[in-house]
Amino acid sequence: MQFEHRMELFACEASKKFAEKVVEEMNKNLGEGEAPLHLGRSEVLHFSDGEFQPAFVESVRGATVFIIQSTFPPTDNLMELLLTIDAAKRASADSVIAVMPYFGWARQDRKDKPRVSIGAKLVANLLKASGADRIMTCDLHADQIQGFFDCPVDHMYASKVFIPYIKQMRLKNLSIAAPDMGGAKRANAYARDLACPVIICHKTRSKANVVGSITAIGDVEGRDIVIVDDMIDTAGTLCKAADVLMEKGAASVRACATHAVLSGPAYDRIAASALKEVLVTDTIPLKEGEDHSKITVVSMAGTFARIIDKVYKYEPISGEFVY
Repeated sequence: MQFEHRMELFACEASKKFAEKVVEEMNKNLGEGEAPLHLGRSEVLHFSDGEFQPAFVESVRGATVFIIQSTFPPTDNLMELLLTIDAAKRASADSVIAVMPYFGWARQDRKDKPRVSIGAKLVANLLKASGADRIMTCDLHADQIQGFFDCPVDHMYASKVFIPYIKQMRLKNLSIAAPDMGGAKRANAYARDLACPVIICHKTRSKANVVGSITAIGDVEGRDIVIVDDMIDTAGTLCKAADVLMEKGAASVRACATHAVLSGPAYDRIAASALKEVLVTDTIPLKEGEDHSKITVVSMAGTFARIIDKVYKYEPISGEFVY
């Protein structure tokens, strides 16, 4: 008897809507004779003391299992992902691939002061220990985090969806800006594809999540500026950078950031800022009940759908990795 190598797609609780969009995108591109995909059935049993236990409602024996989960907020969502990977392995899945549109703890990628942990490396170890055979993620805070893993990492870039969106805006005097020195490489990559100048914002911090001062380096006068970053957390840096650029004579300031963490006063800051528009992806869902008037969501579901399909079929994916 010949056994069919099959794909199974599951989602943890924080990323069910994103996973549904991924499945929808994959079904749009089915080949002749291919059966429609569905999101596998799973459940999470919650206990009164705060513990929880993920379980698969259907068999995953011998399957290539893709588990989709962004780890924001990080703690419970990471633990749910680890337990779900472990459950798949113990249910005799052939291989388990953790699809993490947003990789939490990525900012803890080094010892930047004495006696602190390197959280990103610890999470990489936990994922491997739980049984993950492969990781898929998007716009890590630092590319070097891929080296923390002892398994393959498929690292996607939101530039695949942001750059076409920026091009269709047809901004007359476009410039790309980095919100800090650490974002210069990303800004240069965008500017190269868009054939426009780069502006660098030099930032100092008084403490974590609190911006001291920002200085803009580059030609700002009369430019339509798009600030690019990997995430927006409290939006303090972004909004202050926008204000500085407008004070220096920018015609307009927009922003695009892959991960809409948007914690604390972020939504209110964006609404009250000089920013004309903020582009984010759907790796993290926007919070309901907040002011989204300046925020535009560009979906990464199609990109993840293509990568999942190619990895499952053992097809090359190098063409997807363009910054």
